[in-house]
Amino acid sequence: MRNKRRDRWKWIAIVVGVAALIMWPQLHSISKKGVRTALTPAESVNAGVSRRLSGWATLLRGWGGAADREKNLSLELVKAQAELNRLNEIENQNRRLLRALNFQQSTPYQLTPATVISRNISGWWNSIRIHPGNNQALQPDCAVLSPDGLVGRTLEINPFSTEVLLISDPAFRVAAKIRGREIFGLVRGMGQTLSGQPRVRMEFINKDTELFVGDEVATSGFSQSEGYFPANIHIGYIETIHQDTTGLYQYADIAPRATVGLLDYLFVVNRGEARP
Repeated sequence: MRNKRRDRWKWIAIVVGVAALIMWPQLHSISKKGVRTALTPAESVNAGVSRRLSGWATLLRGWGGAADREKNLSLELVKAQAELNRLNEIENQNRRLLRALNFQQSTPYQLTPATVISRNISGWWNSIRIHPGNNQALQPDCAVLSPDGLVGRTLEINPFSTEVLLISDPAFRVAAKIRGREIFGLVRGMGQTLSGQPRVRMEFINKDTELFVGDEVATSGFSQSEGYFPANIHIGYIETIHQDTTGLYQYADIAPRATVGLLDYLFVVNRGEARP
């Protein structure tokens, strides 16, 4: 009896084994499909994270490249601006040189060209130092001009430079007149405004003379010094008119046309016959 049961289980085991061998490929496929199905969400999440990380890395590389490009463009812009400034300065210098040359050729005076080498427009003195362009020996108390008008007078003569006292210095004096009218006075420097603009005044004008704002003031040609200040050198224009407190004369504040802060090339008037 026992042997029969044992034989039965053997046959059952053999049948199950044969069936398993026959069904194994299908079971294997089903198991693989199940595993894949179970892993699909995780794989999707992993792929999404990988794509995001890759995108962030690309974006960071892009930001780094953009920063480098912006830096290079900024450097190129700075170089271009510096070159443009240099060309503008050359153009302005050429324009000033041409204007000075035209002035020298058109003026009736005998002029010695000079270059401004230093400025001292603060403290006790309003002065500049010039160097004659042709190494010609200059004389003191001679008029110094620019294409815009009177700048000052020669003060101290040195072998290689000359000091010029500016028209705005309180020590400056020159005889003057209203151009086109027989109205005379004395022009002297009044220092500078807080903004650095020169202040000039024409004093001792006849109290009964009628003056007008905008009247042109020029040198009269009268001088007690050994220097040379020819007549009709432009000084400036009347801005305001005042009566002196004594009531004996009137005076006028003048806006000088020549601004020394913008000047590089000047001329010293030489003694001699005026050119026709």
